[in-house]
Amino acid sequence: MTAFRRSLALLALACWFAAGLALAASAHPASAYRASARSASTHSVMTRMTPNAKKPPITWKRIPFGDERKRQMATYSKRHYGTAAWQLTDPAVVVEHFTGGTSFSAAWNTFASNAKHLGEYPGTCAHFIIDTDGTIFQLVPLWIRCRHAMGMNWTAFGIEHVGTSDANVTGNAAEIASSYKLTLWLVQHYHLEVRNVIGHAESLMSPYHVEHVAADRCQTHSDFSHADMRTYRDHLRELARKHHVPVGPPPAWVDPNC
Repeated sequence: MTAFRRSLALLALACWFAAGLALAASAHPASAYRASARSASTHSVMTRMTPNAKKPPITWKRIPFGDERKRQMATYSKRHYGTAAWQLTDPAVVVEHFTGGTSFSAAWNTFASNAKHLGEYPGTCAHFIIDTDGTIFQLVPLWIRCRHAMGMNWTAFGIEHVGTSDANVTGNAAEIASSYKLTLWLVQHYHLEVRNVIGHAESLMSPYHVEHVAADRCQTHSDFSHADMRTYRDHLRELARKHHVPVGPPPAWVDPNC
């Protein structure tokens, strides 16, 4: 047999063997299922790599935050966090709040006034206020530190919800829907972890909590309790998976010893 004929014979044998394997695979349902699962898994991984949570509509309603307030924020940061800075350069946390009142204007006026809080400047503020009709208002740029949660302002965005209790906010369909959309967009845009979306009441348990003033080390508020935030984060994870936004690991709380 010539070399050419031997090559043809070997090629025919290989084709026959491959056809036999394909026939066997098609005859066994599990083989087709495994192939389909591999294809679906590959598609799912590719999809998860492209988060698609859209930025929700946001209405600007700026509060005054000029040079004097920035200097006050830097002084505050030096005293409480050890470094004089007014810029939010490394955000890692989103803190959820409720205003304690029933109107957007009352909360906005409080933040705009820059009145002393607990005896020092700057006054309190938050990056966003969500009104009862679901309108999202932005008050300051996201690269500015707002004083909204003791121990957290150096690394946290603050979202205020107009309302007088957790239930008052979570029971308002329009308001809580906007809350999830805004928070998810922040998580996606700034590559945050869902476990670091916390209620103000959870601030002392956060590994990001820093407080250099001994008298303020255990200071926190009761808005958005640990129990209510577990539910909030569960819903946020569901929404994140729907939009292929990475969820991150489970919470890693710390003992505040307070």
